[in-house]
Amino acid sequence: MSEQEIDLKKRRFLTNATSVVGAVGVGFVLVPFLSSWMPSARAKAAGAPVDVDISKLEDGQLVRVLWRKKPVWIFKRDKDTVARLDTLNDILVDPNNEEPQQPDYAKNKWRSINPEIAVIIGICTHLGCSPTYRPEVGAADLGGDEWQGGFYCPCHGSKFDLAGRVYKNTPAPINLAIPPYHFVSDTLIRLGVDPKV
Repeated sequence: MSEQEIDLKKRRFLTNATSVVGAVGVGFVLVPFLSSWMPSARAKAAGAPVDVDISKLEDGQLVRVLWRKKPVWIFKRDKDTVARLDTLNDILVDPNNEEPQQPDYAKNKWRSINPEIAVIIGICTHLGCSPTYRPEVGAADLGGDEWQGGFYCPCHGSKFDLAGRVYKNTPAPINLAIPPYHFVSDTLIRLGVDPKV
């Protein structure tokens, strides 16, 4: 065997060994880099569905739940409140929910799956304030006889009925948003997941 053949074998061995070590090194660098692109457990939890037990919810009672860093209101409307929703059409911007900001199952006068249970994102569609819950009928400071209960935004005066529909001549341009949700059972709502069609 000549010296040239030995040098060629050594060179191939060293080239292959260097390639293997380099590939392993690239793997050690690449794995943490690529894993940093994956959402953290905290981020996954922030977007995860939230279950809400409504078994003890009474007529007129509102519970607030945080979902994706947004306040979500879940409240129970009695039969009289549901009936009064029909009386407001003339003073609402979008009484028939024609704007495409809500899911198909909320395109009805009560804007919910169950007429008595409302699920609404509690952020004003004007500038993002959180309206206050004002369920009392006929509140003098909110329009007297015209006020059938609803939500009032103290930031700029927008008003919404108990279905989250916006009143005319207020700053908010559209109805309050409806989050994706469905009923897991009669007493359990899952926020963040649409019902199976």
